[in-house]
Amino acid sequence: MADAYDLVVIGTGPGGYVCAIRAAQLGLKTAVVEKRKTHGGTCLNVGCIPSKALLYASEKFHEASHAFPKMGIGVSAPKIDIAQLQAFKQEGVDGNVKGVEFLLKKNKVDVFFGTGSIPAAGSVVVKAADGAVQTLTTKSIVIATGSDVAKLPGVTIDEKIVVSSTGALELAKAPKKLIVVGAGVIGLELGSVWQRLGADVTVVEYLDRILPGMDGEVAKQFQRILAKQGFTFKLSSKVTKVETGKSGAKVTVEPAAGGTAETLEADIVLVAIGRTPYSEGLGLGELGVELDKRNRIVVDGHYATKVPGIYAIGDVIAGPMLAHKAEDEGVAVAEVLAGKAGHVNYEVIPSVVYTFPEVASVGRTEEELKEAGIAYNVGRFPFTANGRAKVNQTTDGFVKFLADAKTDRVLGCHIIGPEAGEMIHEVAVLMEFGGSSEDLARTCHAHPTRSEAVKEAAMAVEKRAIHM
Repeated sequence: MADAYDLVVIGTGPGGYVCAIRAAQLGLKTAVVEKRKTHGGTCLNVGCIPSKALLYASEKFHEASHAFPKMGIGVSAPKIDIAQLQAFKQEGVDGNVKGVEFLLKKNKVDVFFGTGSIPAAGSVVVKAADGAVQTLTTKSIVIATGSDVAKLPGVTIDEKIVVSSTGALELAKAPKKLIVVGAGVIGLELGSVWQRLGADVTVVEYLDRILPGMDGEVAKQFQRILAKQGFTFKLSSKVTKVETGKSGAKVTVEPAAGGTAETLEADIVLVAIGRTPYSEGLGLGELGVELDKRNRIVVDGHYATKVPGIYAIGDVIAGPMLAHKAEDEGVAVAEVLAGKAGHVNYEVIPSVVYTFPEVASVGRTEEELKEAGIAYNVGRFPFTANGRAKVNQTTDGFVKFLADAKTDRVLGCHIIGPEAGEMIHEVAVLMEFGGSSEDLARTCHAHPTRSEAVKEAAMAVEKRAIHM
């Protein structure tokens, strides 16, 4: 039988739908298979997009409650309508998923809804919700099935009292007491949402720090900022048991190294200990597709598995589980399949924590440079010395540059501050072109802007910051 498609992509999250669109742009006859009723994967449906709606709304609520009076703005005490908040969130989600639907249609990508499996290279079986089965033939297959919530051993997630990130996005009311298990990005973002809306938030983390993988200095200052906002942290601690009842949950917490246990009570327990690659039901074992020790699909530099014609991208392979990383891999593999030189620079992938203030990072951390034995210089500039931040009274945080001691090439940048997730990108562009701290330091920045702090931090690498 002749191949019906040049490419079939399984999964229409950020990696999958972007891959399909780029492939179609390059002239490949392309189809996608999606198990949900809507496109966009975890990110658009129950992840990045809905969480940003709740973060934005809760930030405005907190601002109206606490910052307006200081600015001379008199309003009656704001009230939160959770049902309307959820409707606001869903409107944003719907707009995004419909946008993906439109883009796939515009680019003439065929869409099949159902669960995909791969009986053999060149063949994808789609089982629809009503049980109907059809087989697609294709030259190439890209697996873009994303990731799932990591489970805490011995703890059952019921999405009512013990919730994952999915359940935490759907709460019908703000909990009085929220326990967050895990001090990573997801836990801190969703903890921030409900803390602003009135919850007493306690974060339990197995490690001795928050935000594993981020620059240590940044993590320490950010923890202090969150503590000032009202967060309570129990680091070097582990949850060993969660008992639920009509009134909520009792959580048993012990020191990570062993010791006396304590019991904490909460209305809601959020388990946010990370995510795991999702490849169930694809038939990878029977195909001979290799997985690593963390159940990630093993691929080469062109995203090819050991089975000819089968590729994988995004959360299901190694690397940071970030939507934009998956998107870039989707573009790269589509270009490879079209005979072009697809490429992703893994040294320049920004990451952002969308709390207030935001935390943004690109490139290496100090800890990574020390471990690699790379000599480096540091430039720091605090927002307390930035004119725009001072006049807005949003001075928490700083900008930190790490540059090669010999060449001055920028190796990393880390920012805590309002809109840090936007500011980090001028550094990402600089790094993509192999730029130095001096290159950025000599680039004129508008005044007054928070971005001037980025320039000053670059100047500080050579100890010539002006306003500090």
